[in-house]
Formats: sequence, C-alpha cells, structure tokens
Amino acid sequence: MAKDRKNAISPARSEDYPEWYQQVVKASDMAEKSAVRGCMVIKPWGYSVWENISRTLDDMFKATGVKNAYFPVFIPLRFLEKEAAHVEGFATECAVVTHHRLEKGADGKLVPAGELQEPLIVRPTSETIIGESFARWVSSYRDLPILMNQWANVVRWEMRPRVFLRTSEFLWQEGHTAHANADEAMERTRLMLDVYADLVENRLAMPVLRGKKTPAERFPGAVETLCVEAMMQDRKSLQAGTSHFLGQNFAKASGIQFQSAKGELEHAWTTSWGVSTRLVGGLIMSHGDDDGVVIPPRVAPAHVALMPMLKDAAKNAGVLEYTERVARELREVRYHGKNLIVEVDTRDIGGARGWDWVKKGVPLRAEIGPRDMAQDAVFLARRDAAPGEKKSMSRAELAAEVCALLDSIQARLFERALANREENTRRMDDKSEFYDYFTPGNLENPGIHGGYAMAHWCQDPRCEAQIKEDLSVTIRCVPFDQEREEGRCIFCGGKSHGRVVFDKSY
Repeated sequence: MAKDRKNAISPARSEDYPEWYQQVVKASDMAEKSAVRGCMVIKPWGYSVWENISRTLDDMFKATGVKNAYFPVFIPLRFLEKEAAHVEGFATECAVVTHHRLEKGADGKLVPAGELQEPLIVRPTSETIIGESFARWVSSYRDLPILMNQWANVVRWEMRPRVFLRTSEFLWQEGHTAHANADEAMERTRLMLDVYADLVENRLAMPVLRGKKTPAERFPGAVETLCVEAMMQDRKSLQAGTSHFLGQNFAKASGIQFQSAKGELEHAWTTSWGVSTRLVGGLIMSHGDDDGVVIPPRVAPAHVALMPMLKDAAKNAGVLEYTERVARELREVRYHGKNLIVEVDTRDIGGARGWDWVKKGVPLRAEIGPRDMAQDAVFLARRDAAPGEKKSMSRAELAAEVCALLDSIQARLFERALANREENTRRMDDKSEFYDYFTPGNLENPGIHGGYAMAHWCQDPRCEAQIKEDLSVTIRCVPFDQEREEGRCIFCGGKSHGRVVFDKSY
C-alpha cells in the first residue's frame, strides 16, 4: 500500500486553519513578525506581490483622473476632534506622540523629554489632515473636483495582530476626492469600488460580493460605505476594499467651502477609499493549499522558475547554457502588457529546491537536465496541479503556450474560489439553523464552519448588535443586487424587505 504523501505545510488547513496560515506565510518567505509588537517585516517575495498590486492599482486610478500626493504621517489632535464620529471611531486605535526628544535619566536610561504643546496622532487615516489642505486649495467651483490618492503607511494599535491581515502598522493607499455636488461624489464612490472589484477578481482571482455596509459597520463619519467582500477557504469573509461617501460631514468639519456657479457659498462633497496589504493575506487564504501559497500569475513576483539539474560535471555547462537560452526566450514573451519574469535557480540544495518554489507559489516551474536538453525540451509543472503532475514540453511549445498556461492557472484559481463561495452560501429563514450554522459545536475543525448566510434583517440595529455579541457574526454587506423580498428578520421575526449577507470576518 502506497504511503500518503506528506504535506509541505503542517498543520494542514483541515487541522488548524489559523496556524496553517501562519506557517504558509513563513514557509513562502513572504513576511515575518517584527521586534515591534503587532508589526511585520515584509520580505522581498511578499513585497513583490504588494508592488504588483499597487502598480496595477496606480495605473487604474490614474486612468480615472486621480493624481498622487503625499501628506504628513503626524496629525494634530485638534484635527481629529473636529469630526466627532470620526475621532470616536478611531480613538482606541490611535498611537499618540507626546514628546519630541530623549534624555538620560538618573539611572542612565533614556526617557522621553520635551513634552509637546499639542499631542500628535500617528496617521490612522488621513481624512482630517487632507481636509485641512483641501480647505486651503478650494475657493471656487472651478477648483473642483479634486481627485487625489496617496500611497502610505498607517498605524492602528491592533490588539490581536496577524501578519498581513491585522497589524499595528500596514501599507495602503487612501484616495480622497472633493466635488461640487452629491451626485458626482457618489458616482466617484461607486467608480472606485468597481476599480477594486476589477483588481480583486481579475488580478487576485478572488470573487467578490459588492454591496453597502449597514450604519453600524460604516466608516466613522461616513454617510455611506460601499464594500467588496471575499470568502476565504475557512468560510470567513475578508473585506477586500471599501469606498466611502462622506457627504458634507468632513467638509463642514474642515471648512472645505466653495463659491458655486450661482455665486452661493457651499460645502464640498467628499469621498475616501482604500485597500491595504491585507489583500496579500486574502490571496494566501483564498488560494493556498497544504504545500504553501499559490499565487495568481497576474500578480506573481515570478511567472516561471527554471531549475537546471546539475549532476554530471561534464554536462553542467551545457545544461546551464541551455537553461539560460530558455530563460531568454521566455523573458521576451509579453504577458498582459509586460515581459515574463523568469527565475533561474542554480542552488545546490537537492530536492528542497523544487519544494521551495512550490511553497512560494510560483505559477510554473521547470526542471531541465541533460535528457531534456537532448530533446530540446523542459519538464514542466503547474502550481495549481498536484505536485506529481509534470510533463515534458518542447522549448518552442513552451514559449508559444506559456501565456495560455498562465491564463489557465489564473482562471482555475478564480473558479476554485468561486466554487468555495457557492458551496458555502445558504439562504436561511430559521433562527435555530442560523445559530447552528455559526456555532462550531461538534465539528472536527472548529476553525472552519459557517459561510455566507443570506438571511432577512429588519434593519433594527439592536438585532444586528445581538447577533454580533452572540456569534461574532456581522452583516458583511447589503448586496447591490438584492431583490425586494418580503420576509421575517432572522433574529426577531420582524418585517424585512430583503436579505443581507451575514458571516464571521477577519
């Protein structure tokens, strides 16, 4: 009887999903915990994924007229105090600077000194300080719209950190716009959400639900928050992007006023929108398997890893020369507007070399030995297939078909993620069934249960709050494509006119 193959990652997803995630991040060499509690070091392989995401997004933003800028990381406390709902929403997450230098104490240790006259908040988000700039830049309707984005880091003092998903400091982009009327601002809010959906679905291969947040789940100070939600393999939901219609709330707090075409003084209508490095965590949890991460080709740091099999000293030079020839040919191939990225791995680490690329999730890997060279071929494996599934392919055939192979992997990853979502989405009308659905109970793996529950809600925030307290389940979104359907609230039995999406989340 054949012995079962041992997985590269332990524990497996089915055994301990949260720990599996941590081990995948480590094994793929994407990131590690920092010496600073709650922070992370993003290593080159993981940072390359973020670079590919951010570069793609940057182009998409600019195609809609957005321009990049940069604003200070420090925000005066009084700026946050101007918008009450905003400061209340972020108060417990803020890091505060109160001193501006260090001095040696009596015991010789360094201690803070030089107390600031006004504390500074380390940027948790930038609506208030950008609003202060907009107020100085805008005086007439001719100054609008302002369409601006910044790539930055933010700090939110996270109590339960997890690499990529929730860290005290993380990388993101935050877009901020100001408009002369509400319709234009709302149109921008929806447009940017569509940009995020495009990125997440067509680059990260993660299917999303589009909808709006309930008042309890909105961004602090927003009039409306739109979101894209993606289901991970453990059936929890990841908020993959948000776009906020801020109305005139922040404009009034910051004094963003303009003279309209009619000569009347009005407050601007503003928006903000953002995604962060948590998308890298979402990618891992959407596609990873028990051998490591699986990276969609359109955001992969490398598309192909070539491994020359260097065993016979007399033939090594020929194999290396042949491998470099294959690499040169592949690097000339254009894939979605850019040249393919090809790694040639000549490390002398035996079988661990192939497994290293499996764990890193490179889409295609190829072994090249004397026999392959003699046949003018390579021995190719796809990361989305089982590890043992390899086939010989001629050099010419590989160059001709490599883009089709990569697109096939991209499509399969999306289809798998979509199948996972469809399999774990249920319409529910019974409260007992609903509570059982989100209660681990006697399941073998308490980390994997639940999913999307499409259930009625009466719009009473008390029902929403009680479900959250009982089950740690929230309304992820009110779907845009929600059909009007008379029903009864899943919690209280009150009247409802449509279903919403409930789930546990990251």
